[in-house]
Amino acid sequence: MSDYVLDASVLVKWAMPENSEEDTDKALELLAAFKYGNINLLQPVHWLYEVGAVLCRISAPTLNRKIRLLRALEIPIIENPSIFQTACELAVKLDHHLFDTLYHAIALEAGSTLITADVRYYRKAIQLGHIKLLSDI
Repeated sequence: MSDYVLDASVLVKWAMPENSEEDTDKALELLAAFKYGNINLLQPVHWLYEVGAVLCRISAPTLNRKIRLLRALEIPIIENPSIFQTACELAVKLDHHLFDTLYHAIALEAGSTLITADVRYYRKAIQLGHIKLLSDI
């Protein structure tokens, strides 16, 4: 069974499928695979806060319901000092936001794959490995 880390660019598509963003169907396939036990997910401690921040801005009326549904998934959280250190090093090396590099640090440390819809981050980080674009799965 494969282990994946999904960043907020993918997880927001779970919370807002009605927006019909590009590759929402692929994001929802990952959700179904997780719910049916076909893949494992590993997430950084801030994943729900980051998704919540987006939902506060663009989906306030349904925010509470959507956050409850995401919390009910009980996605395993990975938090340890070495991942934080790796994420900090990636943030400096890639000149990118720490919140984004935390997802990738977990994938690198756990030998899993980060799936992102963030093309900008992907282009910066592809040489590090353990990363795929949502559109490519």
